[in-house]
Amino acid sequence: MKCHNMGSKGSSHKCKKQSFHGGVHNKRSLVMHDDIRILLMGNPNVGKSVIFSKLTGLDVLTANYAGTTVSYTEGHIHYHGKTATLIDVPGTYSLEATSPAEEVAVNFLEDGANVVICVLDATNLERNLNLALQIKQKDIPIIYALNLIDVAENKGISIDVEKLEKELGAPVVTTVATRNVGLKELLDTAWEYSLKEAIPITPVHISQDERWQEVGRIVENVQVVEHRHPTFWDKVGDITVQPFPGLPIAMLVLTFSMLFVVGGGQGIRSLLLLPILNNYYIPVVTTFVSGFVAEGILLNVLVGEYGVLIKGIEWPFFLILPYVTLFYIVMSFLEDSGYLPRLGILLDSMLRRIGMVGSNIVPVVMGYGCAVPAILGTRAATTRKQRIMITSLVALAVPCTAQSGAFIALLGDQSIIALVFVYLVSFAAIIVAGYILDKLIPGEAEPMLMEVPNLLKPSSSALMQKIWIRIKQFLVEAEVPMLLGILFAALLVETGMLLVIGNILEPLVAGWLGLPIEASLALMLGIVRRELGVLPLLELELTTLQLIVGSLVALFYLPCVTVMAVIIKEFDLKLSLYVLGFTTITAFTLAGIFNQVARLLGFQ
Repeated sequence: MKCHNMGSKGSSHKCKKQSFHGGVHNKRSLVMHDDIRILLMGNPNVGKSVIFSKLTGLDVLTANYAGTTVSYTEGHIHYHGKTATLIDVPGTYSLEATSPAEEVAVNFLEDGANVVICVLDATNLERNLNLALQIKQKDIPIIYALNLIDVAENKGISIDVEKLEKELGAPVVTTVATRNVGLKELLDTAWEYSLKEAIPITPVHISQDERWQEVGRIVENVQVVEHRHPTFWDKVGDITVQPFPGLPIAMLVLTFSMLFVVGGGQGIRSLLLLPILNNYYIPVVTTFVSGFVAEGILLNVLVGEYGVLIKGIEWPFFLILPYVTLFYIVMSFLEDSGYLPRLGILLDSMLRRIGMVGSNIVPVVMGYGCAVPAILGTRAATTRKQRIMITSLVALAVPCTAQSGAFIALLGDQSIIALVFVYLVSFAAIIVAGYILDKLIPGEAEPMLMEVPNLLKPSSSALMQKIWIRIKQFLVEAEVPMLLGILFAALLVETGMLLVIGNILEPLVAGWLGLPIEASLALMLGIVRRELGVLPLLELELTTLQLIVGSLVALFYLPCVTVMAVIIKEFDLKLSLYVLGFTTITAFTLAGIFNQVARLLGFQ
């Protein structure tokens, strides 16, 4: 990834992302190639990832909800002639780990470092000090970044920094990470303290109650809260977690989001992209290639029905990208505003009926962007049952943003009702499958412990950066597999193998599902990427019933190769095979039943 200088004279940066599993503690070697090793620690949602991004320049996704960082991110800083490795450790509320993400944080601390930067949320000092006092007991120099100090002041919260430094026995640097306030001082202090040797500490075991009593005493000594009338955003934040008007607001937000993505994407395609594609790109490329390549298989593979130079550009850029971009705009706004956790609170009672809790809504919603980060996000869950349920439901019935774009392109122009119907089936499947999995998987749903952050107006610069990062990631991750899939499709069509395979699958595809045998191509390409299970259907003249049936198959069809690899990595091969069988059987069974019943009722 490209990295940008923070602006400090004499500093430069290079960065990389890595993954570290917290389920089993693997002691890492402390022989370091760099001069300084710095751990960035704190509760979830205190601004650690923002500070990390500002100090290193690494493009990391930050969000205004807990559980964003579930694998560590490592960046290198060259400053004052030395090199430091800065590690953004997953957020944790305590060193008594209750989830895989928190185990990662504990393991890093046990591995040791030159200095720990503990980030504190100035608006929730009492909650943050519990972790701060635990880290203080370790034989590692520590400094504190008191972040969100501007939000605290707006709420009437004032903190005596000098008194807090005396209480904690370490430097406290006030910061507003989103505006770079205090970050230069924080970096200088970290450099200074990294050269100090840790003072040996004799661990003193105190009970949790005693530690909270100490936290209360410190807060009472250093913090003064001035009564202020709630701001507009405070009032909006309060009503969004109440059943009324919270649920109607949620319906309006989700409805507007869908209209924005669907309507906006169709407008961009019809008014801008399709004229460019049909009037300029396709004629120019076809004419140019035809001037160098004779008629035959090679020409058809390049610019034919499934030409790599045509479909390889049309599908990702002119068809999928508009919807992906608009979805990421909506998703990023909901994340940075702090609305997603409020949606979790509203849905908690409903989710408990299927063995889940409201906080599980975060990785599920992430699945509508991509299943991979959604599955990785389950590390923040406190039980294995919840992790398996979320992973299974996302793999089964949550279409990723690229697949959603394909659904909109397939169904939106012909029948908005059909598009809405497919998504209603998706929601119903999540509920039914969740209920079944809750009965099959042992364990109970634990009480929901989810932080509800301040409802904030998102920073426009941070919002645009996040959207741009996600778009780049989509293009990098989607383009190569899509090109390979299109190349495979072109070869199948041009060599006649598609007809051979279609004849073999005819009883399933034509008989049970009621689709033309050419739709077999979608089943084969869907293994590579989920949207490729939809896009080939665009090239066929299908009835509305066939469009819905094909969409239902693609919706529930087996996860793409990348998702299967992540499931194996996060869990095991056995669970991945269960998911593979579960999704495939569901896809063909439900889509086939729908087709047969619809035809009996006279629908075509």
